Amino acid sequence: MQVVDPALPQAGIYLAHKRRGETSFSLVHELMEAVRLAGIRKLPVCHGGALDPFAEGLVLLLAGPATRLMELLHPVPKTYSALIEWGTETDNGDLLGRVVASGDCSALTPALLDAALAPLLGWTEQVPPAFSNKRVDGERAYLKAHRGEEVVVPPSRVYLHEARFLSHQLPLRSSLSLTCRGGYYVRSLARDLGRALGCRAHLSALRRTAIGPWLDPVDRVHLDGEALLPWLPSRLLTDREEKLVAMGKPIGIGALHPPSWPLPEGFPGEPRVRALHRSKLVGILGLDGATLLRLRPV
Repeated sequence: MQVVDPALPQAGIYLAHKRRGETSFSLVHELMEAVRLAGIRKLPVCHGGALDPFAEGLVLLLAGPATRLMELLHPVPKTYSALIEWGTETDNGDLLGRVVASGDCSALTPALLDAALAPLLGWTEQVPPAFSNKRVDGERAYLKAHRGEEVVVPPSRVYLHEARFLSHQLPLRSSLSLTCRGGYYVRSLARDLGRALGCRAHLSALRRTAIGPWLDPVDRVHLDGEALLPWLPSRLLTDREEKLVAMGKPIGIGALHPPSWPLPEGFPGEPRVRALHRSKLVGILGLDGATLLRLRPV
């Protein structure tokens, strides 16, 4: 892991800090501009999962072949700290939205909040906010919502691994820490807690503190090679096997090396293997009987 001069971008994954009020795509634009100024051609850039403008914290920027890793970042643990305001629900689930409902929060206690949180752990069906990036009828839901159209977002199957309240200033607000899979909406969690308790709620602050082993950085940090996807087991390839994998041909399972960063106990993973050749990530493999097949190049 190393801090890289923004004027010298390269392929791999960047850890970047998004400030409150910025958009995730503004970070993509910054890296794209660095690519342009460096005179580098054919180095595409995208983000590996957006944060809402009101939120702050870790955003992954994928550059070059690493843009093909997007799907593999979705099931990785993402850790957040959130501040929930009790008493009002907003149309977008955060402090920038319009208040659409209110309730009495005078009877809230830490015990009541813990009891309301417990049923939301594990796999559940969650309705994303109307102001979300989900597609509805082929269009992003937030675009419809901003036009004032009625938006009905279907529920998604999501996973909340762990959640606990850190502190309370009842009946006004509570601080929460949680770890979830990709696709989880913390704004929806606050909304659902407020509805379950009859008091309504929204988020006033949200920070993504970690994705897997990667922490929210101060400066942009570049990752490549063996540092990518460390939660997957690895298969070290010979020169001959590297050529076979490059052609999409199967190889024997051989000796698999355990992940350098294992998933938290009980966290649902996926049966994937990193193909490493001379410390470079050259592909993602899947098990097919007694052989490994390349699922996608890197």
